[in-house]
Amino acid sequence: MIRFLYENSLLLVGFALVLLTMVGQALTGWKEYNADLEDLHLAPLSLGQYLTSGHFLEATFENWESEFLQMGLFVLLTIWLRQKGSSESKKLYEQEEVDRQPDPGKEDAPGPVKRGGWVLTLYKKSLSIAFFLLFFASVWLHARGGLEVYNIEQRQHGEPTATLLEFMTTSRFWFQSFQNWQSEFLSIVAIVGLSIYLRQHGSPQSKPVDASNDETGE
Repeated sequence: MIRFLYENSLLLVGFALVLLTMVGQALTGWKEYNADLEDLHLAPLSLGQYLTSGHFLEATFENWESEFLQMGLFVLLTIWLRQKGSSESKKLYEQEEVDRQPDPGKEDAPGPVKRGGWVLTLYKKSLSIAFFLLFFASVWLHARGGLEVYNIEQRQHGEPTATLLEFMTTSRFWFQSFQNWQSEFLSIVAIVGLSIYLRQHGSPQSKPVDASNDETGE
């Protein structure tokens, strides 16, 4: 068990942080939304009802969509683009291990590599495909949740309700998306740029402490 925890500690701690912050979001969002419902003279929700409400879906997935968009784009951009001196870039003029063609004869190669054909072609792009599928799913759930909240407000003010596609053309939907997307793109700029000049001893996201500022890659 100790060995399992050590070998998987990064992912396990990550999941724990997600769960802790989700609990915090759910409890505080529940209280906040019930206050909004009270202002609209509507009945408050139980915690269970809130977890399936549009407010919770909207708040959760408008953030998730930006995370998956950031990671998907970063995976793709780092294939072709370089940044001199950054630990987040591939080397400027050298081929790296990730550039070599997969070897189906490698003993511990994953199943899709050994199978070859279209399965291997798909597998070679599976990381970015997964991120973008998660992104589009999150966009849809963000819109579904936002539509529910939007239509509740519209009915309370005697205004016409919207369909899903109509809501996705509103400035409200796109404001929520853009404000999250730009923060994620800023985080890419920050890690790529700061890793040129700054170091973190022991982290694979940093160059060695004694590396020159011009040294590119890990």
